[in-house]
Amino acid sequence: MSNEAAPFVLQHAVPNGMVATRWWWVRHAPVRDDGGCIYGQTDIGCDTSDRVVFEAVGKILPRGAVWYASHLKRTHQTAQAIWSAGFPRPDQLHHERAFAEQHLGEWQGLNRAAFLASRPAAVGSYWFAPIDDRAPGGESFLDLYNRVRSAIERINAEHAGKDVVAVAHGGTIKAAIGLALGDQPEKGLAFTIDNCSVTRLDHLAGSGHSGWRVPMVNQQPGIADASHNAMHRPAGPEIATASKLA
Repeated sequence: MSNEAAPFVLQHAVPNGMVATRWWWVRHAPVRDDGGCIYGQTDIGCDTSDRVVFEAVGKILPRGAVWYASHLKRTHQTAQAIWSAGFPRPDQLHHERAFAEQHLGEWQGLNRAAFLASRPAAVGSYWFAPIDDRAPGGESFLDLYNRVRSAIERINAEHAGKDVVAVAHGGTIKAAIGLALGDQPEKGLAFTIDNCSVTRLDHLAGSGHSGWRVPMVNQQPGIADASHNAMHRPAGPEIATASKLA
């Protein structure tokens, strides 16, 4: 298989007088070397061994897009895996620190299961803590949300009307969804964001008006059968199950 053929690209009509900036968020590939611990902004690598998954991701991403990734290497490795699977390499991969995962401070390195048992997530959020609860020495989800929102607004202005591919993290993408849902960061936490999934958010702007629409969330083009289950792990404090398709 290759990505040489023209890909399927999900498009929607743009109302007259509006400019659509289409965001294609890709969560990085799964981390294997966390030892069952919370890693947050720890700069840890990821598993990009399943070429079929990255071929599938590439088939729904647009050509000619502006590419961004956080400064953490797992996003760079994931972008490289998509290109190595046949997707045309862009001229540049912009490194955007604002798109990094939430800095979980002193919680980074703690056993994930033990942390979850001691601080059960509220139903409907399934995150490490309430959105305004700042990790000791780190950030709250609201801190993450505010920096992601500022970067998105800046990039919308710089690249209005273009496709933007952003390879990022579960928390980052949840924050972007919260923005698209009307500046409600807590709403983004209700969404599951799996590894190697694609989330599409369109920013529409016209004279005196702007807003968002949500064509797709957590689309997983590489999960056609159970042989690829291992490429999908939770984005948050949840514990991975044996079968993604269960």
